[in-house]
Amino acid sequence: MINKAYLENLLRRIAELEAAMSAPGVAANPQKMKALMGDYLHQKKIAAVVERFLALQDAVAESRTILDDPDADAELREMAEMELAESEERLPAAEKEVMVALLPPDPSDSKNVIMEIRAGTGGDEASIFAGDLYRMYSRYAENKGLKISLMDLSLSEVGGYKEVVFSVEGDDVYKKLKYESGTHRVQRVPETETQGRIHTSAATVAVLAEAEEVDVEIKTEDLKIDTYRASGAGGQHVNTTDSAIRITHLPTGTVVQCQDERSQHKNKAQAMRVLRARLYDLQQQQIESKQAAARRSQVGTGDRSEKIRTYNYPQNRLTDHRINLTLYKLDRVMEGALDEIFDALYEHDVELKIKAQTDKIG
Repeated sequence: MINKAYLENLLRRIAELEAAMSAPGVAANPQKMKALMGDYLHQKKIAAVVERFLALQDAVAESRTILDDPDADAELREMAEMELAESEERLPAAEKEVMVALLPPDPSDSKNVIMEIRAGTGGDEASIFAGDLYRMYSRYAENKGLKISLMDLSLSEVGGYKEVVFSVEGDDVYKKLKYESGTHRVQRVPETETQGRIHTSAATVAVLAEAEEVDVEIKTEDLKIDTYRASGAGGQHVNTTDSAIRITHLPTGTVVQCQDERSQHKNKAQAMRVLRARLYDLQQQQIESKQAAARRSQVGTGDRSEKIRTYNYPQNRLTDHRINLTLYKLDRVMEGALDEIFDALYEHDVELKIKAQTDKIG
């Protein structure tokens, strides 16, 4: 139950965390300091919203006390009525804010991401759509002041992308982009279609939280590293040395490659970033599979086979199938106007998690 005793416990916990962070030797241990700081900021956030909620409860109780007092003068009663109406109106939102703050934080939310877009069914049109999605995310990143960096690229014959891998860096990037994993479907008339028929094709998107070395241990003996000659359209990335890198993680069979950079050293570093992110993603999926109930209570964030969204060009319509959201402004979305979609997905996910938390408590 949320009461003053609960708040006092929170404040005690915050004081303990402050003392732990300033203890001798902690500053020299980045991993421990990071964990303590994360917990500290989370507890501070909870304490702030709990204080606001309790203040509103006190205001409601005080107003009712005045209204129940037969000796209270008319002017005081009028003020109490206004205060009561205002506080009661604000109370549900404050209560929801507390419930949201109490949700366990996703440790990956603050991480940067590595995104992988691959052409799916639909031949040339699928590769063109993969390129359109890359442009959409690039425009979103530009609009938000996020840093986007190309890591690997495989061009198709028609100018689209068979596969594109890139990183996105900034504040809470994974929190914003994590719901994009899955199959994206497009319905439109290809430029090569002479009969005007609408074709359906697809591309898959994977959003991986970028892992740090402390998140995933990779042993040198578990890696098979191959070099080969980079190739690309029009000779742009073609060179005469074996600069492209393919890394195989033997225990999991995970294979990554990178050929975008001219330097073998840089390609290896980029490939290791992707490998680390994929292994971290695999690690998180294994954890979530052990928490099946919690996984079912979330908006899909990892299943690559899940059809999550349809982009219908003739109707200028976008439909997100997970939350039944339909927008008739596809042209703006493809220019990076994704906030309305991301906000709706986040809000829906929070609602599901609150319900799961409430059911568990109940």
